[in-house]
Amino acid sequence: MLVIYPIVLKLDKYRRRAQHAVNTLWAKLGSFPFYRVKIEGRQHLPPNVQAAVYVANHQSFLDIFSLFHLNRSFKFISKSSIFYIPIVGWSMFLTGHVMLNRVDRRSQLRVLQECERLLSRGASLLFFPEGTRSVDQKLAPFKKGGFTVAVRTGAPVVPITVLGAGDMMPSGKEAFMYPGEVRMIVHPPMEAKGENAQELCDKARAVIASAMPQRLVS
Repeated sequence: MLVIYPIVLKLDKYRRRAQHAVNTLWAKLGSFPFYRVKIEGRQHLPPNVQAAVYVANHQSFLDIFSLFHLNRSFKFISKSSIFYIPIVGWSMFLTGHVMLNRVDRRSQLRVLQECERLLSRGASLLFFPEGTRSVDQKLAPFKKGGFTVAVRTGAPVVPITVLGAGDMMPSGKEAFMYPGEVRMIVHPPMEAKGENAQELCDKARAVIASAMPQRLVS
């Protein structure tokens, strides 16, 4: 990734598809020996050339590895401390993922501006609207930041339900991984242009919740 970084920065500054391809290969090779990823509704994925806002529930670190199996290039929005982790954080920096300082209001505004800029340049984004991993796997309330960006840019919102990752590697127990399978349901894209951000947020949460067991929907 370091070797190709100058070329990527010159030829594909915003999407950085080559860097994302390395991440995808890394994620697939890293997960293949331990668990399977099953994807339903792949036909609902927009073409890779179309900028979109992907939103998913967040139960486990395995969600991130699993979402690379979609074969779509995107930018995560991640807390700044992750970028300082050796190898993982460096990879995120080189790929152009977006750094967020959760306690700094100005950082949050800058992130929203950067997200709008990326979408306008053809790069897709992936938000976990809950803001963090769910400790008990239950679906938490959604924050509307990602939906505000979608409404402002007109990018479609693609809701994704992730199941199984929380059972295999629960939040707070990352030293262990239990047997299982990650199942992802890709729902039809939602039109964002002209919509109200909060209403769009509520609709997306309802769609993601519709594919979850009732015990996990608060």
